[in-house]
Amino acid sequence: MDAPLLVRREGAVLVLSNNNPATRNALSPEFYAALTQALADAASDATVGAIVLTGEGGHFCSGGNLNQLAQRRELPVEERRAKLEGLHDLVRAVRDCPKPVIAAVEGAAAGAGLSLALACDLLVAARNAVFSVAYVKVGLTPDGGATAFLAEFVSRQVLTELCLTGERVSGERLAQLGPVNRLAEPGEALAQALVLARQIAAGPDQAMARIKHLCRQAPHHTLEEQLDMEAQYMVLSQATAESLEGIGAFLDKRTPDYAQLRK
Repeated sequence: MDAPLLVRREGAVLVLSNNNPATRNALSPEFYAALTQALADAASDATVGAIVLTGEGGHFCSGGNLNQLAQRRELPVEERRAKLEGLHDLVRAVRDCPKPVIAAVEGAAAGAGLSLALACDLLVAARNAVFSVAYVKVGLTPDGGATAFLAEFVSRQVLTELCLTGERVSGERLAQLGPVNRLAEPGEALAQALVLARQIAAGPDQAMARIKHLCRQAPHHTLEEQLDMEAQYMVLSQATAESLEGIGAFLDKRTPDYAQLRK
């Protein structure tokens, strides 16, 4: 059996690719485990500055394996819930990874594949990529955080329409709705994601991890809660070697070299 996840390095960027092209990269427990472990390894690797998540064979991810889902209907509720937690643990791993994670989407990102793309910190999509909250088409309801992530960008009415119709949305349309950071020509999503990832990977690791957490929490905090967290992180950041290098470089009129701090 082929490895469910392909892993390679592009300098300080770690590229993780869903490797099940025969099913348009449908999700599996093996993929959950492999990607969760890869994210954990990256979190403790000082040489990794950013992560790009993509898929093999021209598609990001078609969502859950419907044959497996159909077989689960005979299981007790507790077992069905336990199997679903593999996906939800993966979404949490993407959210909680201190490294910035960038989705590079070509082809389909449907159902839980859309959830996984939206779980990433940034999203680069081909103009003709196809996104869909597809669950209603097969009599299911969304999982993987799809409704939570989309609700950060669209109105309740738009969210409800997307979920009730399961309609296909192009990369261009999703960009208009808000979640897409970069639009790429077909076949160029990964290349553009790597450009963005290299830019981010050159930044200060500790500060970026804190920034990622601030951005994740902002929609859920009151202003006072967010001000408190910002103050905590600013105080911590002022005492780091990163800020010493960054401020020094600004005053010296040179480009900061954060890579030296990772050695």
